[in-house]
Amino acid sequence: MLPRFSVIIAVCNGAVTIGRAIESVLAQSYPAHEIIVVDDGSIDDTAEVVGGYGERVRYAYQTNAGVASARNAGARLATGEWLAFLDADDLYYPDRLRWHAEWIAEDPHLDFLTGDQEYRSPEGALLRRSMENTQAGRMLLGRAGPDGRVVMERDEEIAAFVDEHFGDTHTLSVPRAAFLGMGGYPLGFRVCEDVNLLIRLCAASRRIGVMCRPMAIYYIYEHSATRRDPLQSQELTVEALLALRQPLADARRAVKLGWRRALRRSRLNLAYVLLRRGHRSKAIRAVLPTLASGRIVDGLRDIASVLRGL
Repeated sequence: MLPRFSVIIAVCNGAVTIGRAIESVLAQSYPAHEIIVVDDGSIDDTAEVVGGYGERVRYAYQTNAGVASARNAGARLATGEWLAFLDADDLYYPDRLRWHAEWIAEDPHLDFLTGDQEYRSPEGALLRRSMENTQAGRMLLGRAGPDGRVVMERDEEIAAFVDEHFGDTHTLSVPRAAFLGMGGYPLGFRVCEDVNLLIRLCAASRRIGVMCRPMAIYYIYEHSATRRDPLQSQELTVEALLALRQPLADARRAVKLGWRRALRRSRLNLAYVLLRRGHRSKAIRAVLPTLASGRIVDGLRDIASVLRGL
């Protein structure tokens, strides 16, 4: 029996693009059980646009509380056994739900599923694909079969995935019970709430289904928050990763290894942004925690890398 998917779309002032996102879900070759749009305090015409779809879409409004809160609210409202998520300015490819639904029916022991996605400009130009730009993605692409399926369970793949994940919220399929049981997306983070959830999912999982085909499109906008202020974005990334220290205390070694690598890389990226802004002493201080944590070789290498950039 195929699983029922509840697709949750969080939106805030997305009247211009929300229709395209909804249409991409309605066009799925395997229909969603329901589409839930959670409006996170929009003051534009979002409600009117969503209302035009009538009973095909469930609409819920909340006072602005952030995308994580909106997604969690949608999960609580959902009646499907599995959850999928989409942002209001992105879209699914037609077989996104079918590929995962059929696989879940054949292999009910998958803990969660993800897959490849494309990054495109607002005009539609292909910028890159997610899996081919990450170490974990390239590992899995190398052993994918004709159906594009790979079960990720090897320690080296899990560690690489936690360090530098591919895919995104748009390709994530997760059991509703598991999502709610772990508290959903963390609140209080302006960036990386999706990475935080993904790493916690990895810590709670043994077998992860990966579809090595593009399942969704993530549009890159120059006015996004991370591009407007890269320094703040990197600072918040480090903060979101540090928040995982206690939740991962008892995680398997591969997950901890990947998390440490991701934290080290985020600190080094923060240092590079600080260097570009002329904050030399702050750049060095940004990577000192790696040295202080006892990883002497890594810490010295990062300090040397920052000093070379002076």
